Amino acid sequence: MHATNQSHSQRPAVLITGASTGIGAACVQEMAQRGYRVFAGVRQPSDVHALQAQSSEINPILLDLTDGAQIAAAAETVRREVGNRGLAGLVNNAGIVVAGPLEIVPIEQLRRQFEVNVVGLVAVSQAMLPMLRLARGRIVNMSSLNGCIASPYISPYAASKHALEAISDALRVELRRWGIRVVLIEPGATRTPIWGKSMADAAALIERAGSAVMSLYRADLEAMQVASKKMADAALPVESVVRCVVHALTARYPKTRYPVGLRVNLLCRAHKWVPSPVWDWIVRRSLGLPK
Repeated sequence: MHATNQSHSQRPAVLITGASTGIGAACVQEMAQRGYRVFAGVRQPSDVHALQAQSSEINPILLDLTDGAQIAAAAETVRREVGNRGLAGLVNNAGIVVAGPLEIVPIEQLRRQFEVNVVGLVAVSQAMLPMLRLARGRIVNMSSLNGCIASPYISPYAASKHALEAISDALRVELRRWGIRVVLIEPGATRTPIWGKSMADAAALIERAGSAVMSLYRADLEAMQVASKKMADAALPVESVVRCVVHALTARYPKTRYPVGLRVNLLCRAHKWVPSPVWDWIVRRSLGLPK
């Protein structure tokens, strides 16, 4: 569905969270260019001002997924703007990556991983569902390759994405009566700032833990640094993910899941059939981890 031939007040509206950088920012631009009214959820007031200057179709709103008052205020803003037309789509893109050896990940950071990636996502979905029901809209949840498989040293992130997959599968059935489709996007490594930041955070975490922990994990972490650089060099362009999001929002019959790229598709399928000891060996070899 293309929206450019409709008046501003009649154009379908979508809300995209995590819209300041990376995949979220690219989705905001693409949907605005297609003539949609885009509500762009961001955490910083400076991002609000930057987005306001880009297009009259972009409506930036402060939306911290861990702040219940901001979620309620965002829902009221959307409800007031869209009225009885409702909300055509919700793209739950906002998320964080907590990385590092699970042995030393601070429990408060583990809680925050789930507060943002799982609890916050559900809170936003709950707040927007009355508007989505009016428009028979769609919920597009940004999962990951790590929603299918779990990689070492980012287990908090992988666990949050596994939870998201389960929530999406259940919600898809729960909302069937109102024609609200629930779709999962499953990218692999993508060229966005989030991964560089997560590796830097992991390095800082290990440094704070001290030399004893460093000595235990040094060989693995050095191998992971090399592997991370290789993955970053081969990362998918953001546009590959955006195309899947657009199809999920606009196609008459969207897919339930969009594995982004052949590698993701193959790995998710192989993981179901390869015995765990063999899979663990493959993971160690692919990441260069010592025995």
